Amino acid sequence: MDTSSQFRWFLTLILIGTVNQVFSKPFSVTIGAALSSEHHQDIFRQAVAALNRHISPDVVFNSTSILMDANPIRSALDVCDKLLPQNIFAVIASHPNSSNQSPISVSYTCGFYNIPVIGITARDSAFSDQNVHSTFLRTVPPFAHQADVWVSLLQYFKWSQVVLIVGTDEEGRSILSRFQTVAEPLKITIEKVVKYIPGESNYTGSLLNLYSAQARVILMSASLEDAEQLYTDANNLRLTGEDFAWIVTEQAFSALSAPIGLIGLHLINGSNEDAHIRDSVSILGHGFEKIIKEHNITKPPSQCQDISKWQDGNRVMQYLRKTKLDHGETGHVSFNDRGDRMNPVYEIQNINMDNKVFAIGLYGSVKNISEQLRMMGEITWPGGVTVQPKGQKISRNLTVVTIAEKPFVDVLVLEPGEKCQYDDKMRTFPCAHLNTTTETTMHCCSGYCMDMLDEISKIVNFTLTIHLSTDGLFGSFERHNGTKQRHWNGMIGELLSNKADLIVAPLTINPERAKVIDFTKPFKYQGLTILVKKTTKDSSLASFLQPFQDTLWILVGLSVHVVALVLYLLDRFSPFGRFKLAKSEDTEEDALNLSSAMWFAWGVLLNSGIGEGTPRSFSARVLGMVWAGFAMIIVASYTANLAAFLVLDRPEASISGIDDPRLRNPNDKYHYATVKGSAVEMYFKRQVELSTMYRTMENKNYQTAEEAIEAIRQESLQAFIWDSPRLEYEAARDCNLVTAGELFGRSGLGIGLQKNSPWTQEVSLAILKLHEKGFMEKLDNEWILAESSSACPESNSAPATLGLTNMAGVFMMVAGGIVAGVLLIFVEIAYKRHRGLKEKELELARNAADRWRGNIEKRKKLRATWQFLHSLNDGTSPPYPAGGVNFV
Repeated sequence: MDTSSQFRWFLTLILIGTVNQVFSKPFSVTIGAALSSEHHQDIFRQAVAALNRHISPDVVFNSTSILMDANPIRSALDVCDKLLPQNIFAVIASHPNSSNQSPISVSYTCGFYNIPVIGITARDSAFSDQNVHSTFLRTVPPFAHQADVWVSLLQYFKWSQVVLIVGTDEEGRSILSRFQTVAEPLKITIEKVVKYIPGESNYTGSLLNLYSAQARVILMSASLEDAEQLYTDANNLRLTGEDFAWIVTEQAFSALSAPIGLIGLHLINGSNEDAHIRDSVSILGHGFEKIIKEHNITKPPSQCQDISKWQDGNRVMQYLRKTKLDHGETGHVSFNDRGDRMNPVYEIQNINMDNKVFAIGLYGSVKNISEQLRMMGEITWPGGVTVQPKGQKISRNLTVVTIAEKPFVDVLVLEPGEKCQYDDKMRTFPCAHLNTTTETTMHCCSGYCMDMLDEISKIVNFTLTIHLSTDGLFGSFERHNGTKQRHWNGMIGELLSNKADLIVAPLTINPERAKVIDFTKPFKYQGLTILVKKTTKDSSLASFLQPFQDTLWILVGLSVHVVALVLYLLDRFSPFGRFKLAKSEDTEEDALNLSSAMWFAWGVLLNSGIGEGTPRSFSARVLGMVWAGFAMIIVASYTANLAAFLVLDRPEASISGIDDPRLRNPNDKYHYATVKGSAVEMYFKRQVELSTMYRTMENKNYQTAEEAIEAIRQESLQAFIWDSPRLEYEAARDCNLVTAGELFGRSGLGIGLQKNSPWTQEVSLAILKLHEKGFMEKLDNEWILAESSSACPESNSAPATLGLTNMAGVFMMVAGGIVAGVLLIFVEIAYKRHRGLKEKELELARNAADRWRGNIEKRKKLRATWQFLHSLNDGTSPPYPAGGVNFV
């Protein structure tokens, strides 16, 4: 391409751009306004001008405004005559300069043509009705929205029952409906609704209904004029004094006659029209910028004579309703489906003793936070007090129901004319018992719970009247007289039927009870355990043989004889042994024979002295040393086990604990139970893995713990499952009882109160204070540990003292040894006599034989002599006798 062609192409591009700029004009949007003053008209014009500097150049915003007339008809005509001819796409509406009248005429007129309207001061709840005001948005919340703040304050102060004072007009109905919707899921109840007719000059008749209400928290919605009269009449009736709490709406809080201690609301930036105008213009700017980029919208109607509606009005309304302003001058601006402002910020205000208004908290935030309500600073309540009211009409005399359960509550019957002792040594309280025959008997109640109740009453400042449970039960949800209707019996039933204000007893906190009553913080933690009667091992005569099994005893006895035999053989055949040789009879000791070896082996084992008969050879002595080491180990092991079996032998529980097979696999020979209708029974019923045990115990449970413990003593019941403090207390007092296994089902003991009772928090705080002061530990030492000590002659940590039953076998062994020795001595004597006779007979035989032998010899010699003499006489040479010839 040559240079001239490039130049022509460049000129073509410039020409096309110029044409586009000439023929594509930006979309023009006119915003109308009906404001309260010329000042606000200037603010409006400036805001629209500033909008054009920050919005896309594809859209140009124009402004037109009128002053709003106090007459609704003229105001509607001004919209038709002055705003609609300007082709307005939306209207920002305020209020007339001389009044706070709502822009309802503007909403009706523009709504007929589907032209959006943004109200900046309209708080009336009627504008939330989209069926009537379908094109109405507002940068302020409706008055009824204050019910949300009320509910948050009630939750913060822990009030659950209120009285509402509302008008019979639209605002009164709206805020009542809103409060019921929000409060019901949170279980905040309205005890009474007092409705008044707005504009009356006296409301005394309506306010008199407050006296019959139990609640002392009053929520009031009223206009400024009605609030003035309501405060005056309430003050005359003494309804604005101590023990009351008043929380009112923003309009009612501004009354000059507002009493001291009033809590009210103030919408932050609620009356800042300049800020609301600028935020409204910004909302419109962002909304139209987005819809124009995505859609081609038509022009709105230009005169009231047109009967056709703006076709794109509903679409524009949908875009505007979804538009958000994150950093507006009035905070985060967004709308709900009804066109109401979301996330408003309220200041919680209070009138102090100087009749000045102070901020005590905030509700809502410009940021998205989870904690909507933030309270700060000290609150002055009606009557000028700084202590938060309880929220209910209460009596300082509380009725307390309890039950006999040592060591927590010990009950003694009072004799006629006798009084309960109350001093430093003993604190007992009178407690009546009304039985089923309406007969009342007086008792004295003392124990752990009574001392604790006495301290709590001093801290919380109330008096008390104590009575015992009529049916003697803790409380369970049972069928009534065999019917399908179920109700709570025992102490819980009395609390629910308003026969008592408090349950002060070892009452276990569990889910079933917590659904119907309130519990304080636990005053004691405990678990469940099992009480059984001790089983004592029978001490047999062979008790001293228990350290070793029979097999070991047999092996030890066999080893003695084997070692003795080997010692004999080693010393017999060793060249250095003591075996007796015939040639050294006079110089060598007796050799080690088998009996001496046996004596040596037993002597080493029993640690007795060995005087003689010890092996001499080196080989036998080595075996002797090994045998001595073996004997030392055997004797030491025997001694240690003997201490374990005899010295520390104690009676023990017959079961190992909750997992014992006799409990898990029940049989007819082993009975176990708990108390009927108690928390322990509920625990077994609730635990799936213990369902078999529950079904086994269900028809065997006892009415009271005392009955079950007595059955354990009488051995008609083998195991009793109950709270650990009571069973440990009983086991320490009765040495024949013992608790088995480890604790299970751990829980806490608490004081029971009626649901939403005003005393719950104070009593809980009093219990925590007693824990911090160590008072609960003192009660443990005084009532549980002290009562449990020194009842048995021995403590569990000390070794048991051996008795005759433990060592009878040893004495019998000694006696057997003595008898055996006596018998053996008679055997030895008899044997000796028998042997002596044999020796005497042998000696006589030997002497007779010697005499016979001597006679034979003499006869031989005599015959030889005679032969010799005969030979001499014959003259022959006779042979000489061997022994020679003796001549006498």
